[in-house]
Amino acid sequence: MREEDFFRRARAGSVGPLEGVRVLDVTKVWSGPLATCVMADMGADVVRVELADGHDGEVPPNIPGTGLSWFRETVHRNKRSAGLDLRDDVDRARFLELVAHADIVVENYKPGTLDGWGAGYEACRAVREDIVFVSVSGFGQYGPKSHLPAYDPAIQAAAGWMSLNGLPEGPPVRAPTFLADELAGLHAAIGGLAALAHRNRTGEGQHVDVSMVDCLLASSSGLPTLAAAGAPPQRLGNETDFVVPANVYACADGHLYLAVAINRHWRALAEIIGRPELGRAEGFGTAPERLANRDAVNAIVAGWCAGRPLAEALEVLNGRGLVAAPVRTLTEAVADEHVKARAMLQETVLSNGSVAPIVGPAVKFSRTPTKVRRGAPRPGADTEEVLSELAANDEKNSLRRAS
Repeated sequence: MREEDFFRRARAGSVGPLEGVRVLDVTKVWSGPLATCVMADMGADVVRVELADGHDGEVPPNIPGTGLSWFRETVHRNKRSAGLDLRDDVDRARFLELVAHADIVVENYKPGTLDGWGAGYEACRAVREDIVFVSVSGFGQYGPKSHLPAYDPAIQAAAGWMSLNGLPEGPPVRAPTFLADELAGLHAAIGGLAALAHRNRTGEGQHVDVSMVDCLLASSSGLPTLAAAGAPPQRLGNETDFVVPANVYACADGHLYLAVAINRHWRALAEIIGRPELGRAEGFGTAPERLANRDAVNAIVAGWCAGRPLAEALEVLNGRGLVAAPVRTLTEAVADEHVKARAMLQETVLSNGSVAPIVGPAVKFSRTPTKVRRGAPRPGADTEEVLSELAANDEKNSLRRAS
Protein backbone atom coordinates (compact mmCIF):
# COMPACT_ATOMS: atom_id res chain seq x y z
CA MET A 1 0.00 0.00 0.00
CA ARG A 2 1.19 3.52 -0.75
CA GLU A 3 1.21 6.19 1.95
CA GLU A 4 -1.26 8.35 0.04
CA ASP A 5 -3.67 5.42 -0.23
CA PHE A 6 -3.57 4.80 3.53
CA PHE A 7 -4.33 8.45 4.33
CA ARG A 8 -6.79 9.10 1.48
CA ARG A 9 -9.74 9.51 3.90
CA ALA A 10 -7.90 11.70 6.43
CA ARG A 11 -9.94 14.50 8.04
CA ALA A 12 -8.61 17.92 7.16
CA GLY A 13 -7.28 19.77 10.20
CA SER A 14 -7.50 16.83 12.59
CA VAL A 15 -4.80 16.68 15.27
CA GLY A 16 -5.62 13.09 16.21
CA PRO A 17 -8.34 10.79 17.57
CA LEU A 18 -8.17 12.27 21.09
CA GLU A 19 -8.94 15.81 19.98
CA GLY A 20 -11.13 17.43 22.65
CA VAL A 21 -9.81 15.30 25.52
CA ARG A 22 -8.20 17.38 28.30
CA VAL A 23 -5.31 15.89 30.28
CA LEU A 24 -3.32 17.28 33.22
CA ASP A 25 0.26 16.02 33.37
CA VAL A 26 1.62 16.04 36.95
CA THR A 27 4.63 13.87 36.24
CA LYS A 28 8.40 13.65 36.30
CA VAL A 29 11.23 11.64 34.71
CA TRP A 30 9.88 9.22 32.03
CA SER A 31 7.04 6.78 32.81
CA GLY A 32 4.33 9.37 33.55
CA PRO A 33 5.56 11.84 30.92
CA LEU A 34 5.50 9.08 28.32
CA ALA A 35 1.87 8.24 29.13
CA THR A 36 0.81 11.84 28.57
CA CYS A 37 3.09 12.11 25.53
CA VAL A 38 1.18 9.25 23.89
CA MET A 39 -2.10 11.04 24.63
CA ALA A 40 -0.73 14.36 23.35
CA ASP A 41 0.52 12.73 20.16
CA MET A 42 -2.99 11.37 19.61
CA GLY A 43 -4.45 14.87 19.82
CA ALA A 44 -5.34 15.38 23.49
CA ASP A 45 -4.79 18.83 24.98
CA VAL A 46 -2.13 17.94 27.56
CA VAL A 47 -1.21 20.63 30.08
CA ARG A 48 1.96 19.89 31.98
CA VAL A 49 1.83 21.18 35.57
CA GLU A 50 5.38 21.92 36.74
CA LEU A 51 7.52 24.50 38.48
CA ALA A 52 7.92 27.51 36.21
CA ASP A 53 11.58 27.83 37.19
CA GLY A 54 12.22 24.08 37.34
CA HIS A 55 14.45 21.91 35.20
CA ASP A 56 12.65 18.58 35.31
CA GLY A 57 13.55 16.40 32.36
CA GLU A 58 16.57 18.47 31.34
CA VAL A 59 18.85 15.44 31.29
CA PRO A 60 22.15 15.63 29.37
CA PRO A 61 23.28 15.43 26.67
CA ASN A 62 21.72 18.28 24.72
CA ILE A 63 20.62 17.71 21.14
CA PRO A 64 23.54 19.00 19.04
CA GLY A 65 22.94 22.50 17.72
CA THR A 66 19.96 23.22 20.00
CA GLY A 67 21.23 23.69 23.55
CA LEU A 68 18.16 21.72 24.69
CA SER A 69 17.94 18.33 26.40
CA TRP A 70 17.03 15.29 24.29
CA PHE A 71 15.12 13.99 27.30
CA ARG A 72 12.67 16.87 27.71
CA GLU A 73 12.32 17.58 24.00
CA THR A 74 11.41 13.97 23.23
CA VAL A 75 8.84 13.19 25.90
CA HIS A 76 7.16 16.60 26.34
CA ARG A 77 6.44 17.41 22.69
CA ASN A 78 2.87 18.34 21.77
CA LYS A 79 2.14 19.59 25.32
CA ARG A 80 1.57 22.95 26.99
CA SER A 81 3.15 23.94 30.30
CA ALA A 82 1.54 25.70 33.26
CA GLY A 83 3.92 26.87 35.98
CA LEU A 84 2.24 25.87 39.25
CA ASP A 85 3.68 24.72 42.58
CA LEU A 86 1.21 22.27 44.13
CA ARG A 87 2.74 22.87 47.56
CA ASP A 88 1.54 26.48 47.39
CA ASP A 89 -2.06 27.14 48.47
CA VAL A 90 -2.85 29.56 45.62
CA ASP A 91 -1.29 27.41 42.92
CA ARG A 92 -2.96 24.27 44.30
CA ALA A 93 -6.34 26.01 44.11
CA ARG A 94 -5.60 26.92 40.49
CA PHE A 95 -4.65 23.33 39.77
CA LEU A 96 -7.92 22.06 41.22
CA GLU A 97 -9.77 24.56 39.03
CA LEU A 98 -8.00 22.98 36.05
CA VAL A 99 -9.03 19.54 37.30
CA ALA A 100 -12.67 20.65 37.31
CA HIS A 101 -12.42 21.10 33.54
CA ALA A 102 -10.18 18.11 32.76
CA ASP A 103 -10.90 14.53 31.73
CA ILE A 104 -7.73 12.78 32.93
CA VAL A 105 -5.02 13.52 35.48
CA VAL A 106 -1.76 11.56 35.25
CA GLU A 107 0.81 11.57 38.07
CA ASN A 108 3.82 9.44 38.95
CA TYR A 109 4.96 10.65 42.35
CA LYS A 110 5.65 8.24 45.19
CA PRO A 111 2.29 7.08 46.59
CA GLY A 112 0.91 9.53 49.11
CA THR A 113 2.92 12.54 47.92
CA LEU A 114 0.08 14.35 46.14
CA ASP A 115 -2.33 13.43 48.94
CA GLY A 116 0.02 15.18 51.35
CA TRP A 117 -0.13 18.30 49.18
CA GLY A 118 -3.93 18.22 48.98
CA ALA A 119 -3.83 17.40 45.26
CA GLY A 120 -4.35 13.62 45.22
CA TYR A 121 -7.26 11.57 43.90
CA GLU A 122 -9.74 12.43 46.65
CA ALA A 123 -9.01 16.17 46.33
CA CYS A 124 -9.42 15.98 42.56
CA ARG A 125 -12.57 13.88 42.84
CA ALA A 126 -14.03 16.50 45.16
CA VAL A 127 -13.97 19.06 42.34
CA ARG A 128 -14.80 16.61 39.55
CA GLU A 129 -16.42 13.39 40.69
CA ASP A 130 -15.99 11.64 37.33
CA ILE A 131 -12.30 12.45 36.92
CA VAL A 132 -10.01 9.69 35.62
CA PHE A 133 -6.94 9.81 37.86
CA VAL A 134 -3.96 7.72 36.70
CA SER A 135 -1.15 7.00 39.19
CA VAL A 136 2.13 5.44 38.02
CA SER A 137 4.64 4.23 40.61
CA GLY A 138 7.32 1.62 41.09
CA PHE A 139 5.28 -0.86 43.14
CA GLY A 140 1.70 0.43 42.99
CA GLN A 141 -0.65 2.24 45.37
CA TYR A 142 -0.98 -0.73 47.73
CA GLY A 143 1.05 -3.78 48.75
CA PRO A 144 3.96 -4.24 51.19
CA LYS A 145 6.45 -2.44 48.93
CA SER A 146 4.21 0.39 47.71
CA HIS A 147 6.13 2.92 49.84
CA LEU A 148 9.47 2.27 48.13
CA PRO A 149 10.98 4.73 45.62
CA ALA A 150 11.98 3.36 42.22
CA TYR A 151 14.01 3.98 39.10
CA ASP A 152 13.76 2.01 35.89
CA PRO A 153 16.89 -0.19 36.36
CA ALA A 154 15.87 -1.04 39.94
CA ILE A 155 12.50 -2.25 38.63
CA GLN A 156 14.22 -4.32 35.94
CA ALA A 157 16.20 -5.93 38.76
CA ALA A 158 13.26 -6.38 41.15
CA ALA A 159 10.94 -7.85 38.50
CA GLY A 160 13.41 -10.56 37.45
CA TRP A 161 13.90 -9.13 33.97
CA MET A 162 17.55 -8.15 34.44
CA SER A 163 18.46 -11.69 35.53
CA LEU A 164 17.45 -12.97 32.08
CA ASN A 165 19.30 -10.32 30.06
CA GLY A 166 22.89 -10.79 28.91
CA LEU A 167 25.08 -13.68 27.84
CA PRO A 168 24.71 -16.98 29.74
CA GLU A 169 28.26 -16.79 31.10
CA GLY A 170 28.04 -13.09 31.99
CA PRO A 171 26.36 -11.00 34.70
CA PRO A 172 22.80 -9.65 34.56
CA VAL A 173 22.50 -6.64 32.24
CA ARG A 174 19.97 -3.82 32.26
CA ALA A 175 18.14 -2.82 29.09
CA PRO A 176 19.79 0.09 27.25
CA THR A 177 16.43 1.90 27.10
CA PHE A 178 14.00 2.82 29.91
CA LEU A 179 12.12 -0.45 29.42
CA ALA A 180 10.14 -0.51 32.68
CA ASP A 181 9.31 3.19 32.34
CA GLU A 182 8.25 2.75 28.71
CA LEU A 183 5.96 -0.18 29.47
CA ALA A 184 4.45 1.55 32.50
CA GLY A 185 3.84 4.67 30.40
CA LEU A 186 2.11 2.68 27.67
CA HIS A 187 -0.01 0.72 30.15
CA ALA A 188 -0.90 4.01 31.88
CA ALA A 189 -2.05 5.52 28.58
CA ILE A 190 -4.10 2.42 27.77
CA GLY A 191 -5.55 2.25 31.27
CA GLY A 192 -6.39 5.94 31.34
CA LEU A 193 -8.15 5.78 27.98
CA ALA A 194 -10.01 2.61 28.98
CA ALA A 195 -11.23 4.36 32.15
CA LEU A 196 -12.25 7.36 30.05
CA ALA A 197 -14.30 5.08 27.76
CA HIS A 198 -15.99 3.65 30.86
CA ARG A 199 -16.72 7.15 32.16
CA ASN A 200 -18.16 8.25 28.84
CA ARG A 201 -20.45 5.21 28.92
CA THR A 202 -21.49 5.28 32.60
CA GLY A 203 -20.55 8.68 34.02
CA GLU A 204 -18.23 7.02 36.54
CA GLY A 205 -14.67 8.20 37.10
CA GLN A 206 -12.04 6.13 38.87
CA HIS A 207 -8.48 5.84 40.17
CA VAL A 208 -6.17 3.86 37.82
CA ASP A 209 -3.19 2.24 39.56
CA VAL A 210 -0.17 1.41 37.36
CA SER A 211 2.83 -0.37 38.92
CA MET A 212 6.10 -0.54 36.99
CA VAL A 213 6.77 -4.02 38.43
CA ASP A 214 3.32 -5.20 37.34
CA CYS A 215 3.84 -3.81 33.84
CA LEU A 216 7.23 -5.44 33.40
CA LEU A 217 5.92 -8.79 34.63
CA ALA A 218 2.83 -8.52 32.41
CA SER A 219 5.01 -7.71 29.40
CA SER A 220 7.55 -10.49 29.92
CA SER A 221 6.13 -12.80 27.23
CA GLY A 222 4.40 -15.09 29.71
CA LEU A 223 7.70 -16.21 31.27
CA PRO A 224 6.54 -15.38 34.85
CA THR A 225 4.05 -18.24 34.49
CA LEU A 226 6.87 -20.69 33.87
CA ALA A 227 8.82 -19.33 36.83
CA ALA A 228 5.80 -19.57 39.16
CA ALA A 229 5.12 -23.14 37.98
CA GLY A 230 8.63 -24.29 38.84
CA ALA A 231 10.27 -24.10 35.41
CA PRO A 232 12.15 -20.77 35.47
CA PRO A 233 13.66 -19.74 32.11
CA GLN A 234 17.41 -19.48 31.78
CA ARG A 235 19.51 -16.63 30.41
CA LEU A 236 20.25 -17.36 26.73
CA GLY A 237 21.75 -14.14 25.39
CA ASN A 238 20.74 -13.75 21.73
CA GLU A 239 19.22 -17.22 21.52
CA THR A 240 15.86 -18.71 22.52
CA ASP A 241 14.83 -21.95 24.16
CA PHE A 242 12.42 -22.98 21.40
CA VAL A 243 14.07 -22.08 18.05
CA VAL A 244 17.49 -23.08 16.68
CA PRO A 245 19.14 -21.44 14.84
CA ALA A 246 18.17 -18.07 16.30
CA ASN A 247 21.27 -16.05 16.96
CA VAL A 248 23.62 -13.27 15.93
CA TYR A 249 26.26 -14.40 13.45
CA ALA A 250 29.40 -12.59 12.34
CA CYS A 251 29.89 -11.89 8.64
CA ALA A 252 33.06 -10.55 7.02
CA ASP A 253 32.07 -6.92 7.61
CA GLY A 254 29.30 -6.94 10.21
CA HIS A 255 26.73 -9.04 12.03
CA LEU A 256 23.30 -10.37 11.15
CA TYR A 257 20.50 -11.87 13.17
CA LEU A 258 18.93 -15.03 11.75
CA ALA A 259 15.95 -17.01 13.09
CA VAL A 260 14.71 -20.25 11.53
CA ALA A 261 11.43 -21.14 13.20
CA ILE A 262 9.94 -23.75 10.86
CA ASN A 263 11.36 -26.88 9.27
CA ARG A 264 10.69 -25.69 5.73
CA HIS A 265 12.90 -22.68 6.33
CA TRP A 266 15.61 -24.92 7.77
CA ARG A 267 15.60 -26.96 4.57
CA ALA A 268 15.93 -23.75 2.57
CA LEU A 269 18.86 -22.68 4.76
CA ALA A 270 20.52 -26.07 4.32
CA GLU A 271 20.40 -25.57 0.55
CA ILE A 272 21.76 -22.02 0.85
CA ILE A 273 24.78 -23.11 2.88
CA GLY A 274 25.52 -25.95 0.46
CA ARG A 275 24.49 -28.74 2.83
CA PRO A 276 21.09 -29.85 1.47
CA GLU A 277 21.43 -33.24 3.15
CA LEU A 278 21.06 -31.54 6.55
CA GLY A 279 17.52 -30.51 5.66
CA ARG A 280 16.15 -33.85 6.80
CA ALA A 281 19.17 -35.45 8.45
CA GLU A 282 19.00 -36.99 11.91
CA GLY A 283 19.85 -34.37 14.48
CA PHE A 284 18.88 -31.51 12.17
CA GLY A 285 15.61 -32.17 10.34
CA THR A 286 13.13 -31.16 13.05
CA ALA A 287 12.95 -28.31 15.57
CA PRO A 288 13.36 -30.61 18.63
CA GLU A 289 16.42 -32.20 17.02
CA ARG A 290 18.01 -28.84 16.32
CA LEU A 291 17.31 -27.70 19.88
CA ALA A 292 19.16 -30.76 21.17
CA ASN A 293 21.99 -30.12 18.69
CA ARG A 294 22.30 -26.35 19.25
CA ASP A 295 26.11 -26.08 19.22
CA ALA A 296 26.52 -28.03 15.98
CA VAL A 297 23.78 -26.03 14.22
CA ASN A 298 25.26 -22.71 15.36
CA ALA A 299 28.73 -23.76 14.21
CA ILE A 300 27.49 -24.65 10.72
CA VAL A 301 25.58 -21.38 10.28
CA ALA A 302 28.42 -19.32 11.74
CA GLY A 303 30.89 -20.98 9.37
CA TRP A 304 28.78 -20.06 6.34
CA CYS A 305 28.36 -16.42 7.46
CA ALA A 306 31.96 -15.84 8.45
CA GLY A 307 33.46 -15.52 5.00
CA ARG A 308 30.70 -13.52 3.34
CA PRO A 309 29.98 -9.80 3.13
CA LEU A 310 26.94 -8.87 5.20
CA ALA A 311 24.96 -7.49 2.26
CA GLU A 312 25.54 -10.61 0.21
CA ALA A 313 24.48 -12.94 3.02
CA LEU A 314 21.31 -10.93 3.67
CA GLU A 315 20.38 -10.85 0.00
CA VAL A 316 20.60 -14.63 -0.24
CA LEU A 317 18.76 -15.29 3.03
CA ASN A 318 15.98 -12.75 2.45
CA GLY A 319 15.69 -13.93 -1.14
CA ARG A 320 14.58 -17.34 0.13
CA GLY A 321 12.06 -15.82 2.54
CA LEU A 322 14.12 -16.34 5.69
CA VAL A 323 13.94 -13.94 8.64
CA ALA A 324 17.32 -12.22 8.73
CA ALA A 325 18.30 -8.63 9.52
CA PRO A 326 21.53 -6.66 9.81
CA VAL A 327 22.65 -5.71 13.31
CA ARG A 328 22.74 -1.94 12.91
CA THR A 329 23.81 0.93 15.06
CA LEU A 330 21.01 3.29 16.07
CA THR A 331 22.54 5.89 13.74
CA GLU A 332 22.24 3.45 10.85
CA ALA A 333 18.69 2.50 11.83
CA VAL A 334 17.34 6.07 11.89
CA ALA A 335 18.92 6.74 8.47
CA ASP A 336 17.01 3.86 6.89
CA GLU A 337 14.70 4.87 4.05
CA HIS A 338 11.86 2.83 5.54
CA VAL A 339 12.15 4.68 8.86
CA LYS A 340 12.05 7.96 6.94
CA ALA A 341 9.00 6.83 4.96
CA ARG A 342 7.21 6.07 8.24
CA ALA A 343 8.03 9.60 9.56
CA MET A 344 9.59 8.24 12.72
CA LEU A 345 11.97 11.22 12.90
CA GLN A 346 10.26 14.57 12.30
CA GLU A 347 12.06 17.89 11.91
CA THR A 348 10.53 19.99 14.67
CA VAL A 349 10.90 23.65 15.65
CA LEU A 350 11.84 23.75 19.34
CA SER A 351 11.03 26.37 21.96
CA ASN A 352 14.20 28.41 21.24
CA GLY A 353 13.70 28.38 17.47
CA SER A 354 16.23 25.63 16.77
CA VAL A 355 15.23 22.56 14.79
CA ALA A 356 15.78 18.90 15.70
CA PRO A 357 14.63 15.46 14.47
CA ILE A 358 12.15 14.45 17.18
CA VAL A 359 10.87 10.87 17.38
CA GLY A 360 7.38 10.75 15.86
CA PRO A 361 4.22 8.89 16.95
CA ALA A 362 4.35 5.14 16.39
CA VAL A 363 0.67 4.48 15.62
CA LYS A 364 -0.73 5.68 12.30
CA PHE A 365 -4.41 6.68 11.95
CA SER A 366 -5.90 6.80 8.46
CA ARG A 367 -8.78 9.13 9.39
CA THR A 368 -7.17 11.25 12.14
CA PRO A 369 -3.44 11.47 11.34
CA THR A 370 -0.98 12.43 14.05
CA LYS A 371 2.39 14.17 14.06
CA VAL A 372 4.75 16.19 16.23
CA ARG A 373 2.84 19.47 16.17
CA ARG A 374 5.13 21.46 18.47
CA GLY A 375 8.32 21.04 20.43
CA ALA A 376 8.41 20.73 24.22
CA PRO A 377 7.39 24.00 25.92
CA ARG A 378 9.64 25.89 28.26
CA PRO A 379 8.55 25.32 31.89
CA GLY A 380 5.59 27.60 32.56
CA ALA A 381 5.48 28.94 29.00
CA ASP A 382 1.70 28.57 28.69
CA THR A 383 0.62 29.50 32.21
CA GLU A 384 -1.13 32.73 31.23
CA GLU A 385 -2.93 31.08 28.32
CA VAL A 386 -4.10 28.12 30.40
CA LEU A 387 -5.34 30.28 33.29
CA SER A 388 -7.10 32.67 30.92
CA GLU A 389 -8.99 29.70 29.49
CA LEU A 390 -10.15 28.93 33.01
CA ALA A 391 -11.52 32.44 33.37
CA ALA A 392 -13.25 32.14 30.00
CA ASN A 393 -14.85 28.83 31.06
CA ASP A 394 -16.04 30.33 34.32
CA GLU A 395 -17.59 33.26 32.45
CA LYS A 396 -19.40 30.91 30.06
CA ASN A 397 -20.72 28.88 32.99
CA SER A 398 -21.95 32.03 34.72
CA LEU A 399 -23.81 33.13 31.58
CA ARG A 400 -25.43 29.70 31.28
CA ARG A 401 -26.61 29.83 34.89
CA ALA A 402 -27.93 33.36 34.42
CA SER A 403 -29.94 32.35 31.38
